[in-house]
Amino acid sequence: MHVLVVEDDSPLAESIATAMRAQGWRPDVSARGEPVPASLLKDSYDVVVLDIGLPGIDGLETLRRVREQGSTLPVLMLTARDAVDDRVRGLECGADDYLVKPFALSELLARLRALVRRHELRRSETLILAALRFDAAARRAFIDEQPVHLSARECIVLQYLMLKTGSVVPRDQLAALVPGWDAGTSANALELLISRLRAKVEPGGVRLRTVRGLGYLLEPAQSA
Repeated sequence: MHVLVVEDDSPLAESIATAMRAQGWRPDVSARGEPVPASLLKDSYDVVVLDIGLPGIDGLETLRRVREQGSTLPVLMLTARDAVDDRVRGLECGADDYLVKPFALSELLARLRALVRRHELRRSETLILAALRFDAAARRAFIDEQPVHLSARECIVLQYLMLKTGSVVPRDQLAALVPGWDAGTSANALELLISRLRAKVEPGGVRLRTVRGLGYLLEPAQSA
């Protein structure tokens, strides 16, 4: 994963970059916001970590310029300020998530993974597997031309499983995608959602398998 880290606190920026390299990610670090819009046009990044309290133009103005040039790249904002107004302003400027300093590096990495997965979901349009079709723009699923009635959570899980067709998706990845859920969500809650989803989509010629101890796998029924 290619990450742009915009943070003027050098020790913190290096700690973040070191943690990312340990995950096999490629972090680029900038101490100022001015170069960011041009950097995003020049290089292909997956996500941006952006501090609010930057010298020169601050993180909020940097983000405003990024969004004005049409970038939809996911952005997680960092700040030492915990005022509600700061969080609101960040979200209004187009931030996708918000983390208050000090924070655990493990939490930052987990949030970034979730942001990138959600961005993948937004970019996907129509996904097809056997007779099952998912229209991402309309947030609707169909078997042949018959609508499949799904809850909001079921839509999110199905879309990601279809994006990862043929691959086992870990439980914590799915839980992180669902609003209000996280990696600590009980296995029973997720298994219940999967069970309901399985009953709705398997008539479309697909198989939604629970891979014990690992996660879930969506594949054509004949492959099972």
